[in-house]
Amino acid sequence: MTQEQDRVVIFDTTLRDGEQSPGATMTHAEKLEIASLLDEMGVDIIEAGFPIASEGDFAAVSEIAKNSKNSVICGLARAQLPDIDRCWEAVKHAAQPRIHTFIGTSPLHRAIPNLTMDEMAERIDQTVTHARNLCDNVQWSPMDATRTEADYLCRTVEIAIKTGATTINIPDTVGYTAPRESAALIRMLLERVPGADEIIFATHCHNDLGMATANSLAAVEAGARQIECTINGLGERAGNTALEEVVMALKVRNDIMPFQTSVDSTKLMNISRRVAAVSGFPVQFNKAIVGKNAFAHESGIHQDGMLKNAETFEIMRPEDVGLTETNIVMGKHSGRAALRSKLEDLGFELGDNQLKDVFVRFKELADRKKEIYEDDLIALMRTTTDPEEDRIKLVSMRVICGTEGPQQADMTLEVDGVEHRTSQTGDGPVDASFNCIKALVSHTARLQLYQVHAVTEGTDAQATVSVRLEEDGRIVTGQSADTDTVVASVRAYVHALNRLLVRREKGGTDKREINYKDVG
Repeated sequence: MTQEQDRVVIFDTTLRDGEQSPGATMTHAEKLEIASLLDEMGVDIIEAGFPIASEGDFAAVSEIAKNSKNSVICGLARAQLPDIDRCWEAVKHAAQPRIHTFIGTSPLHRAIPNLTMDEMAERIDQTVTHARNLCDNVQWSPMDATRTEADYLCRTVEIAIKTGATTINIPDTVGYTAPRESAALIRMLLERVPGADEIIFATHCHNDLGMATANSLAAVEAGARQIECTINGLGERAGNTALEEVVMALKVRNDIMPFQTSVDSTKLMNISRRVAAVSGFPVQFNKAIVGKNAFAHESGIHQDGMLKNAETFEIMRPEDVGLTETNIVMGKHSGRAALRSKLEDLGFELGDNQLKDVFVRFKELADRKKEIYEDDLIALMRTTTDPEEDRIKLVSMRVICGTEGPQQADMTLEVDGVEHRTSQTGDGPVDASFNCIKALVSHTARLQLYQVHAVTEGTDAQATVSVRLEEDGRIVTGQSADTDTVVASVRAYVHALNRLLVRREKGGTDKREINYKDVG
């Protein structure tokens, strides 16, 4: 193989497929931030969104395209001419644009538009040709490829190649396949389809059976040279192939998988934390590569081995994925320069005004918590809000709780500069507090998720709370952290509510206005 053939292209779809995960909707500014981090990290292709889905998606894809420095910027389009035109309008601003169009080819998916095999073949011919006339970088996907008849899959792939597709993506849309099948499918297409050796095959796997990473790597060994993945494996249902897993698997086991990527692995931990924060989907402690426990050792035998030789129980170094070697404890005597330095180590670059705000909140935390660890600082950064998302503010609150009810909360909120106060009861202090917010701020949002995580150990540990609200199809997530779980809960709810007010004022520009099927 040549060096170019040994290179595996990393296609990140966190901003498209990842954001389809229920409740993971990101703001416009957050999408631009994540795209910038992906671009800096060396991701080859960023699927920035689905431009025809909403005005918000179109605006985000368009601006990401204008700002991209290194990555190819890709937009998704159904096999319909208006979709493809809208996609091109959004991505054409990029130095390297790509149109990604798809249609479901399995019997189940052919039944949705009620197309015969011949009618679908004609649709593929028409739409891929149209896309190629607009853009010389076209990707085509037969959705649910792993459940499509082999002969028909070969036929449709051949049509897409002949009409100008430069990348053929093979999606395992429902996470159904296994590594052996994944590899066999790529080999079959390379052997049977004319022109297959002249284009790039991609693999896009879902994790419903927990095999997404294994299936993707098996496809690469069989000849695929593009992996579609997301940060933290974010995605619908059980998620997608995790970018950090395939990148580190190829790096650590380069002896048996001699393929290279352009991703700077030392930036993995930072972007993992940021995606977790903006999506409201925390990373499980035992998550491979980026989980809190990925480099933790508690067993006496493991600790003894680590002290003598780190390679005894670690196959990669923490610094390889961007973890700092030392977890310096900070406290109330730590200064602004030390805080800035520590935050930079954690991947947070702050301007002077931002640092000033964070330093004030750091000191407030230090007065309540004797020792502040890296996870505390990360939680502190996650609670930083956009100024436009600050119409509602918590002024004060007091709760009465215990074994004898009713539980009661007294609360004062500032809404658009005016203070309002109420007392409400509920089934526990959090419920009573949320009832106070509902009484003071009129809304019909439904609480979809309430999640609490301890940031560190100990009774003085901060609690990170995520709250997800849904109103008229708009989904927003709020987060906050505090040593008082009830206070963190209220601030997370207020954060989400502020975001909801912004969405209302924008007239739903971040709301998906069409229904569509996942491409994988």
